[in-house]
Amino acid sequence: MKAVLVRDFAPFTQVGVAEVDDPVPAPGEVIVDVVAAEANYPDILVIEGKYQVKPPLPFSPGKAAAGRVAALGEGVRNFSIGDPVAVQVEYGAYAEKVRARAESCFRIPDGMPFEKAAALGLVYQTAWFALKDRASFRTGESVLVLGASGGIGVASAQLAKAFGAGAVIAGVLGESNAEVARRAGADHVVDLGRADLKDSLKAEVAAVTDGRGADVVIDPVGGAANAAALRAMAWKGRLVVIGFASGEIPTIRANYLLVKNISVAGLQWSDYRDRTPELVVAAQKEIFDLYTRGLIDPVISRTVPLEDFKTALALLRDGQAQGKIILQVRQA
Repeated sequence: MKAVLVRDFAPFTQVGVAEVDDPVPAPGEVIVDVVAAEANYPDILVIEGKYQVKPPLPFSPGKAAAGRVAALGEGVRNFSIGDPVAVQVEYGAYAEKVRARAESCFRIPDGMPFEKAAALGLVYQTAWFALKDRASFRTGESVLVLGASGGIGVASAQLAKAFGAGAVIAGVLGESNAEVARRAGADHVVDLGRADLKDSLKAEVAAVTDGRGADVVIDPVGGAANAAALRAMAWKGRLVVIGFASGEIPTIRANYLLVKNISVAGLQWSDYRDRTPELVVAAQKEIFDLYTRGLIDPVISRTVPLEDFKTALALLRDGQAQGKIILQVRQA
């Protein structure tokens, strides 16, 4: 089969597509013929050996995909050959076939395109756990989403709206990104590129929350936006740190936490996959259900062939990806 193959940890520009052996399922595993794979920023870190989990060399990157069941390992009873499924793995999705644990495969609803199913994977799971578990979101609360035009940002804005947020405030850079955030359901858009961000963000959020501030902040960005968002939070607000797309890991000012009883939590989604797979199954079921009901819909800005994976990763690296970029591995 064809697969993106990482022989040594290096920049993704030095990685290529190669012919490799088809995977064979172990007991409890499923082999899936991949139709579409989800390109994510962490894939870059995995390829470079900078991620918290380093796969054994050689390997194929990629954490989420969708396709059809091609083979079943011993003991797998809940799937049949040909079933359409979404798959979430630690690595391996940038390939024509991917091997996954059966509990990490999720049956796709009838009529859902494979590209949409792939896009509703990792980032929506991350946003679901950020809002429902780490932030303990409650109906009617205001949610400030930083980097709201990116994959996690769009997913967070859409899910917050679907869960009944009183106001979804999108933090973005530039008008084109603002339009993406509005399409994702944001009620208000704020500019994260202002020179006076520390003060302007607090003032803009206060203006749309009757002076209260944001109850929840979803932060996949880090850097200066994180510090500004901390000042824009409500009493007993909750900020969830997901990543550092800005390239700058922020230092949290503990005095803000003390003065407003603010909580800051981190989120590593793969821990849920490994520790509470049953909760991940429930989350994916709800995500698919929300899509079927028309309450969420992933924004796919580009679809490129597997062989052009470097184009996708370059857009993610440079902060130019809007919504999701999907790798087309084979025709549906």
